[in-house]
Amino acid sequence: MFRTLRVAAVAAGAAALLSIGFTAPASAATVLDCDTFVHNNDNYLGIAFCRNPTGQLWRFRAVVTCGWAPDVVGEWVTLRPGASGQSQGVCGRLGTGVGAVGVDERRV
Repeated sequence: MFRTLRVAAVAAGAAALLSIGFTAPASAATVLDCDTFVHNNDNYLGIAFCRNPTGQLWRFRAVVTCGWAPDVVGEWVTLRPGASGQSQGVCGRLGTGVGAVGVDERRV
């Protein structure tokens, strides 16, 4: 009897969470037009190359997820309207290299 009530309560709680929009995380809107990649000859180097299609100043930096080494971020790069640039980060050599490259962007 109690086991049935607990299962029903868990199912009801899960249904409530799904009904209020917790089915998937919201995706972050990006303004800059960016390409991210791992360097062709060095899998410890993550690069973000971005273009600014807006009429405002923006800045960005590469956010590099490293394997067994600590994650790193690249230098901030400020882009004028229509300009492009790149930021990069290097993972520690004792790790397994770049796992992913993202972009942190902010309006100036």
